[in-house]
Amino acid sequence: MEEKNHDYTAKDIQVLEGLEAVRKRPAMYIGDTSSGGFHHLVYEVIDNSIDEAQAGFCTKITVKLLPAGEAEISDNGRGIPTDIHPKLNKSALEIISTTLHAGGKFDNKAYKVSGGLHGVGLSVVNALSEKFQMRVKRDGKTHFFECSRGKRLAEVKVIGEAQDTGTSVLFKPDHEIFSINEFSYETLENRLRELAFLNKGLTIEFSDERDAEKKKSEAFHYEGGLEEFVKYINRNKEPLHQTIYFEKQEGAVIVELALQYTSTYNENVFSFANNINTHEGGFHLAGFKSALTRSANDYAKTNNLVKNGGKLSGDDLKEGLAAVISVKLPNPQFEGQTKTKLGNFEIKGIVDSIVYEKLKAYFEENPPDARAVISKALFALQAREAAQKAKDLIRRKSALEGSVLPGKLADCSERDPALCEIYIVEGDSAGGSSKQGRDRRFQAILPLRGKILNVEKAQINKILSSNEIRNLITALGTNFGDEFNLSKLRYHKIIVMTDADVDGAHIRTLLLTLFYRHMKELVERGFIYIARPPLYKLKKGKTEIYVYSDSEKDKLLSQMGSDVSVQRYKGLGEMNPRQLWETTMNPQNRMFYRVAVEDAVKADELFTILMGEVVEPRKKFIEEHALEVKNLDV
Repeated sequence: MEEKNHDYTAKDIQVLEGLEAVRKRPAMYIGDTSSGGFHHLVYEVIDNSIDEAQAGFCTKITVKLLPAGEAEISDNGRGIPTDIHPKLNKSALEIISTTLHAGGKFDNKAYKVSGGLHGVGLSVVNALSEKFQMRVKRDGKTHFFECSRGKRLAEVKVIGEAQDTGTSVLFKPDHEIFSINEFSYETLENRLRELAFLNKGLTIEFSDERDAEKKKSEAFHYEGGLEEFVKYINRNKEPLHQTIYFEKQEGAVIVELALQYTSTYNENVFSFANNINTHEGGFHLAGFKSALTRSANDYAKTNNLVKNGGKLSGDDLKEGLAAVISVKLPNPQFEGQTKTKLGNFEIKGIVDSIVYEKLKAYFEENPPDARAVISKALFALQAREAAQKAKDLIRRKSALEGSVLPGKLADCSERDPALCEIYIVEGDSAGGSSKQGRDRRFQAILPLRGKILNVEKAQINKILSSNEIRNLITALGTNFGDEFNLSKLRYHKIIVMTDADVDGAHIRTLLLTLFYRHMKELVERGFIYIARPPLYKLKKGKTEIYVYSDSEKDKLLSQMGSDVSVQRYKGLGEMNPRQLWETTMNPQNRMFYRVAVEDAVKADELFTILMGEVVEPRKKFIEEHALEVKNLDV
């Protein structure tokens, strides 16, 4: 038995000096130490340059990915101050780089508006980098400062003359801290494009110089700002009217909005505060939605567009809406350093007032556009009323409310959702094998009959009239759409298991479209997985090896020599229960893909292209990516 230590005294209190606290608990400052936190280091540095742009001193930002795993961010702003701080007797450049909560953004003098108000950005990047260098051009001189893992290697020094001004930060994330060591070009590309949309007139140049033979670069510059952002979101969709755009300042707060309705059925609304993507919304988003609903109802009532004194709800006005709401304000209150929700209550009234005033005026001055918006919402209202009956049916059937689960569901005996998983399989044949091969304690099986409805092309009443979709929603227990409730999820692993052929891929895409469009939190929280069944079985004598790719098969065949039997699995039904368990369902052996969405705009675009009404973008996508497809069975 372990002996207890009763001597808890002052000597047991640990004091972390300098930036040691950041290295000890990095997730407190950057969210995590995997991909999100790794790329967050770049965003922290870029945010400083964006703040210079918003203050009117920076017109160009350059971001480079370098061969040694480094990132370099430069701007043509004023340059970080390098003179000696009167109290600390150190260069301001060193203080900003090595001290938490040190910066020029606390008194709203140097920066009226800023995303990085905590004063921890550069110092955190420094603490979590094995290499950290800064070059500042200011006052006719180029200053240089270098650190490693938060500790300075030498004092700030002048290394040359300078004709202009600006700041350059080069860093290499610490391999001792992060579980990955390579920047994603696409992840950074999406964020830089977003920042260029949010700061009209700003130029952001991005280049990947890691491979001398595959260098690539692009520049983002949008004079139209958010108006161009919405056009970009809707570029593969059919718009119902011209983009509505306006910007207005009230006191120290700037509100900017662009919106447009399309013929699709999904909502794409993005909110930002001081250029930070507030994924979880906040009071600025609430103010926008409230004003949109009020202004639409006012116009509909004035022009007798809604019968019997009816009213449009916020849900009716979501269908087909693409919008970007951006606010810039002093002293924003974000939830944590990674900033996903804006908590300033006063911003709701400001946004509501401005958006209502501007939308009401726009509707009165542009009747065709106003009627297009109202007609779309009225169509959604009719569908919502029809769908309510289907929702009530699902609610009555919900297992968590004491009723019967779908007949085809083979449930598990475990009742703790965190320990339970459900396999969604295609067809009765695969369903039968997986039911027999599973571990009944924690694995449930739900077979689907054929291909489910393509929800990208359907309104909610049509979706909820689908028996297969209703069965799936009932089995998961979460309900659907605006009534989705994650706390009622019955399985924390939802595993899509389909055949490795064209039909299987199509069914998988249909299911992912359903989850992403109407149960999005399941995707965002990492509950959706894709099973990876083997493509081949190689047999030589008594030795059997399951193979998951053509390249792996070719490599093994060359190693195993002659007389090797090769079996190609075209469907899950071709495997007996034991084989299915060994290859695809046994937690000790199976291989999964976890479905994740790093960029919502990119995900929306892909689902629209692959599953939407417009044919031309899909044709173009297939032509561009056809050669990347492997294991295609026709």
